[in-house]
Amino acid sequence: MSAHEPTTPSAPTRAGWAWRPFALTLPALVLLAAVIGYPLLTIVLRSLSEPQWGAQNYVWFFGAPINLTVLQRTFTISAWVTIVCVICAYPYAYLMTAVGPRVRLVLVLCVLIPFWVSGVVRTLSWVILLQDSGVINSLLRAAGFDGIRLIRTQTGVVIGMAQVLLPFMILPLYSVMKGIDLRLMRAAQSLGARPSRAFFTVYLPLSLPGVYAGAIIVFILALGFYITPALLGGPRSTMLSTLVQTQVLSLLQWGRGGAMGVVLLVTTFVLLALAAPVMRSRYREAGRN
Repeated sequence: MSAHEPTTPSAPTRAGWAWRPFALTLPALVLLAAVIGYPLLTIVLRSLSEPQWGAQNYVWFFGAPINLTVLQRTFTISAWVTIVCVICAYPYAYLMTAVGPRVRLVLVLCVLIPFWVSGVVRTLSWVILLQDSGVINSLLRAAGFDGIRLIRTQTGVVIGMAQVLLPFMILPLYSVMKGIDLRLMRAAQSLGARPSRAFFTVYLPLSLPGVYAGAIIVFILALGFYITPALLGGPRSTMLSTLVQTQVLSLLQWGRGGAMGVVLLVTTFVLLALAAPVMRSRYREAGRN
């Protein structure tokens, strides 16, 4: 064998190289287990052990009608927030793919700027806008209309949460839409399809993976919102996170608060498991198209 002839790595060497990517992720996995896994395990154990070992905290949760009402309201508000974000983010993300580089940069900055502002500041801004004597009602009265009640209502909570979570819908949509060739729309129109039909039969199916990804992110984040519902909502728009805060910090009932958190987590996983087959089939269909 000559000195310049390449050598084939042995099987142990290849096995060692195969483990290196996993070894690089070990610090992140350890950190993830420390900051997420350990607290979750602690919550589950405390929900079963306080004030004594047993399932009494879960029996209390499902035995109180108010808890089930708040749980249902939490998922309802999160679903409405997701729908509003999809409706508002879809045309915005589409515009980002259709404009030139300079305008696109401005649109991207408009999406990123909310990340640099505190969530409390944004929510307090909505309090000023939505209150009975706020900007929106003042404009309505100046235009000759009656004022509408927006603060301390479920509508106000949905508006505030949708504004906070809108970037989490826009970014996944844009990442998918920028890979769609707009010439497909023109090709469909050249074959006789109307612009609306070309959009719904060509562009929309190709963009559905971004819709699903953004909807999952927004829905899951909305389930755990606390500050926005507390500042913009009222007693009839209370979400489960508020009840958890009351049980843990006000009543010092860590077991009941942990049970609420576990129920919310398990219910979310069940809904995602039920929706996963539908999303996978839609994703494969979009890929084939």
